Amino acid sequence: MIVFRYLLKEVAKTQLAVFVVMMTIFISNKFVKVLDDASEGGTPGEVIMVYLGLYMPELAGTVLPLSFFLGILLAYGRIYADNEMTILHATGMSEWYIVRVTLILGLITAVLTGALTLYLSPMAAEYEYQVKEKLAADSGLSALVAGRFQTTGNKKAVVFIHDKDRSTNTLEKVFVAQLPNNDESQRSIINSSLVYAAQGEVIEESEGSQRLILKDGTRYQKDETNNEFRQVAFSKYYIQIQDQKVEHKRRKLSAIPTSTLFAEPIQEYKAEIHWRIAFPLACLILTLVAVPLSVVNPRQGKFAKMFPALLLFLGYLLLLTAMRSGLESGKVPAVVGLWPVHLSALLLGIALLMKSRSSGLKLRSILPSFSKSGA
Repeated sequence: MIVFRYLLKEVAKTQLAVFVVMMTIFISNKFVKVLDDASEGGTPGEVIMVYLGLYMPELAGTVLPLSFFLGILLAYGRIYADNEMTILHATGMSEWYIVRVTLILGLITAVLTGALTLYLSPMAAEYEYQVKEKLAADSGLSALVAGRFQTTGNKKAVVFIHDKDRSTNTLEKVFVAQLPNNDESQRSIINSSLVYAAQGEVIEESEGSQRLILKDGTRYQKDETNNEFRQVAFSKYYIQIQDQKVEHKRRKLSAIPTSTLFAEPIQEYKAEIHWRIAFPLACLILTLVAVPLSVVNPRQGKFAKMFPALLLFLGYLLLLTAMRSGLESGKVPAVVGLWPVHLSALLLGIALLMKSRSSGLKLRSILPSFSKSGA
């Protein structure tokens, strides 16, 4: 029991460290992209953390199998390099015992990964779509950034505000340049029209359109007929900034619930089901590959087989991606799915476990005798 807890603790501790490091790297990269979009006015600052939170389930579902794979290699590689595994084998601990112990942690990781890929990740993707649609439909106060020129939602005006008060939903010192209309009959009406107002606010109509109400300002307009400018003072001035509600975007497969995927007999849905199941299965299959690859000579160091192991993992992932593309296009039958790739990785893991083991040596010694007797 002591050895059992020790092995689980070493692998889990290393896996957690790798998981945290990789999540930090990928989340930081995502944060930079979202922050860059927010600095350009494309994303309100208050939803930056929302985007990062919604990105985490999908990312965690992808990173967990890799972190578990690397955790086994690093933990057992260190134990082999320090001759601890040699002592454990000398006390009667077989390689199959190590595999069984590691499979327990692999099963836990597979359950967590399955919860992320099958349930939490689609829910987060759907909610992200809803947030984006709400922001696209709301070209009002939340989308306006103080101190920046911005185009309105209907692309008919450019707005600049000096400041905005979130508590009262009012804008201070608003400058609006109305863009020329494509309609020739109305071009002379709003062409070269500039508006400045001391205050403003955004209201939304019942049908979803939005208007900017300017108060206590002046409008400067060029008359195309005599090439003169007109100056008109007003107490209230209305500008349409959003014509109608934004239509719902077509959901990607990643945002569709797993129950819906099972209910619809669509080829793309079946491909997505196989893809979501692939990551939990990979946690169990990679255990059989990682444990024998973690065997290193103390003189080589614990990182001796890290590079070939990463190549195997990368090849496994690329084959899954290629088969998924074949499933989506219909070139690979849904019945076949991604199972050939999983089966190949499973056979590779079994072959690595059998190599240099007592059972493997006996099997290789038996095979030649069978070939001779058959001859």
